[in-house]
Amino acid sequence: MIQNKRILLIIGGGIAAYKSLDLIRRLREQGAKVQALLTAGGAEFITPLSVSSLTGEKTYSDLFSLTDEAEMGHIRLSRESDLILVAPATADLMAKMAAGLAGDLATTVLLAANVPVMICPSMNVEMWNHPATKRNMNVLRKDGIQVVAPAAGDLACGEVGQGRLADVADIVKAAQFFFDRPGMLTGKKALVTAGPTYEAIDPVRYIANRSSGKQGYAIAAALAATGAEVALISGPTSLAVPFNVHRINVESADQMLESSMAELPADIAVCVAAVADWRAEKAVEHKIKKNGKNPPALKLTTNPDILQTLSKSGKMRPGLVIGFAAETENIVKNGQKKRGKKGCDWIVANDVSPGTETMGGARNSVHLITDKGIESWPEDTKEGVARALAKRISEYFQKEPV
Repeated sequence: MIQNKRILLIIGGGIAAYKSLDLIRRLREQGAKVQALLTAGGAEFITPLSVSSLTGEKTYSDLFSLTDEAEMGHIRLSRESDLILVAPATADLMAKMAAGLAGDLATTVLLAANVPVMICPSMNVEMWNHPATKRNMNVLRKDGIQVVAPAAGDLACGEVGQGRLADVADIVKAAQFFFDRPGMLTGKKALVTAGPTYEAIDPVRYIANRSSGKQGYAIAAALAATGAEVALISGPTSLAVPFNVHRINVESADQMLESSMAELPADIAVCVAAVADWRAEKAVEHKIKKNGKNPPALKLTTNPDILQTLSKSGKMRPGLVIGFAAETENIVKNGQKKRGKKGCDWIVANDVSPGTETMGGARNSVHLITDKGIESWPEDTKEGVARALAKRISEYFQKEPV
C-alpha cells in the first residue's frame, strides 16, 4: 500500500517537469506523503510555489541554504523517505547519478541516499538511444535503481519515438507495486527464459528472430523485486542484467533447454524466450561459399520444446509453469490451444503482427489464459505487464484467486 508512505520527488529539468504537478496530486490521492526537491532545470518550467501548494510542504532546491541545512540537511532529506522518485530524470541527471557526482542538492541527496530510488527518464529519442545513455542506464540498473521506462510517441521537440515521460498513471502504478512487493515471493525460486535463440547454419550464419528480450528481462526484474531468487536464461541480447538476477547466457535452443533443466527444482518457470522452432539439421564446420550456382539446400530439423519439457518434467516440474504465445492471428484461440498442447498452467498470449510494438518495442498487449478463463489486459509498457504478471504469480502462491 502506498498510503502513508513518504516519497521524496526530485523534479528534473525538461518540459515534462509540468507533469510532476499532476504526479504529486495522484500520489497524494493514494495517501502518500510527498516532499519535493526542485532542480534548477526543473525551476525553469515550474515554480517552487506551485509544487509546495500541491505537496503542502516546503520545496527544497538549494544545497548551500544555511537555513535548510540547519533545519533538515541533505543527509536527513535523503533518508527520511521510503522512496526517492526522480521524475522527470533527464539524460544529464542520469549521467551524474551513474558517475556519482554531487554538485547540487539533487545529486548530493541521491549520492547520500540509503533508501530505494526510482527514476522516470524523459528526453529526446536520440538522447535516449545514445550509447552514453545506454551505458548510464546499465550502470544505474546494476546499482539497483528502479526504472519506469519512457513511453513512445510525439515528443515536445517535434520528433517521434521513445523518450516521453511515462504516463502519470503508470508511474503511480510502479510506485504502488514497489510498496506492495516486499516478501511476496521470498523463498521462491523462479527461472525465466528470454530473448531469441541463434541456430547455427555455419560459423557466420544463423537462424534467429526479432525478439529483443525486453519482456523477459522485465519479468525477471519484477519477480526479483518481489523477493524471488531468479535465474534468467537469456539468448543473445544487449540488455543489462536486472538487479538481483542471475543471468545464464546461451545461444541455441539446446543450450537453453539444458540450462533450464539444470535450474530445477524451481517453484516458477516463465518461458518468455522466442525459441526458434527449427534449426539446421547439421551446422557446417566452414563458411558456405557462393559458387555462382543455386543456393545450397538447407535441411531443417525441429528444436526441443522447452515449455512442454518443463511442463511435463514429472516430480521436477515447477509448481507454476507459464508460457508465452506470440501470435499474428486468432490470438486467444491459438493461445488456448497452446496451453492445452504444452501442458502449462498459464499462457500469456500476445499479438506480434506487423504494426504492433511487441517484437522489439517498449509496449505489449496480452491475454492471460488460465483454467479459470481469459483476462485481456489493457496495453501497457513491458515493465507494466511484468509487474501485473508478478502480482498474479504472488497471488497464486498466496492461494488467492487468479
